[in-house]
Amino acid sequence: MAKSSRIPGFFKLPIEERVKIVKEFANLSDEDVEILTKTGRLSLELADKMIENVIGTLEIPLGVAVNFLINGKDYIIPMAIEEPSVVAAASHAAKITRAGGGIFTSSTGPIMIGQIQLVNVLSPIKAMYQILSHKDEILRIANEQDPILVKLGGGAKDLEVRIIDSFLGPMVITHLLVDVRDAMGANAVNTMAEAVAPYIEKITGGKVYLRIISNLADKRLVRAWTRVPKDVIGEDAVDGIVYAYAFAAADPYRAATHNKGIMNGIIAIALATGNDTRALEAGAHAYAARFGKYMPLTVWEKDENGDLIGWIELPIAVGIIGGATRSNPIARVSLKILGVKSGVELAEIMGAVGSVSYTHLTLPTTERV
Repeated sequence: MAKSSRIPGFFKLPIEERVKIVKEFANLSDEDVEILTKTGRLSLELADKMIENVIGTLEIPLGVAVNFLINGKDYIIPMAIEEPSVVAAASHAAKITRAGGGIFTSSTGPIMIGQIQLVNVLSPIKAMYQILSHKDEILRIANEQDPILVKLGGGAKDLEVRIIDSFLGPMVITHLLVDVRDAMGANAVNTMAEAVAPYIEKITGGKVYLRIISNLADKRLVRAWTRVPKDVIGEDAVDGIVYAYAFAAADPYRAATHNKGIMNGIIAIALATGNDTRALEAGAHAYAARFGKYMPLTVWEKDENGDLIGWIELPIAVGIIGGATRSNPIARVSLKILGVKSGVELAEIMGAVGSVSYTHLTLPTTERV
């Protein structure tokens, strides 16, 4: 008799019952089940509160990258990753950048975008102006949803309206711009977008479908730059890195791998601190293609002295409160190791690490720390 994965009420079952069903379905051995249910600091009970249908937890190595000097401050960087050499490479690259003063960062602030999709309007232009002329009321409705965020200085700050063409006709897209403070912000933004949707329908006569956060967080940018003296790595290495960047800038096949190297560092920190890795990847790669061609996220060039100059800019939407950053005990410890005081500081650290996770700056690979 064929097995079926149609299991009504599976999510309501105790963990041990779920495990039993999976064991029978997949013909797992007792040893398999023991491996599946043996946990570390993240207990099954806690995991069961984080996601649905839990049957176990997955552990991956947690290491620390050393040598990082960012904005004149020393950091030890927790990194959760299964790929060899990434932590060692980041540590080595960080050591190299110290000769030029370390890595320097800036950011645009924790503004996230909530999108409200309006369709079926006779005049998109008229609908756009109706929305803009009622901006104050829309922001008031949005901010009523999260008075604590508003009290902390955040909340819905502004809105933008775009008219886009689609194969189903024109759509009027409202962007609700929300300062989410020290959170990643998805829950707050989604709640606000849901709340203002009926009012936008009322004033325009159109129909709202999607009302959800955008992971292209291009109003939440992080920038980082560093200078590596040519005497530290040699003129040939400087030329090699610049040529590698030129290759990536000209060829999306190379740019994809170039950017993967950057995201090695960023995602490892995100995973260690309980942040949303999928949102970061989506936002970074969308940003890399914002001009219609997929491009590298870093720029490498020589200055007038022949020294190596590196620069990165990308959206990094992360938080130090809420979600897994609060519920996962390892994430809490990782944040303590970093010693960050805000979501902005965490984002800038991640940008700094990403800027030197670019693989060609890690040469020679035999020198680990």
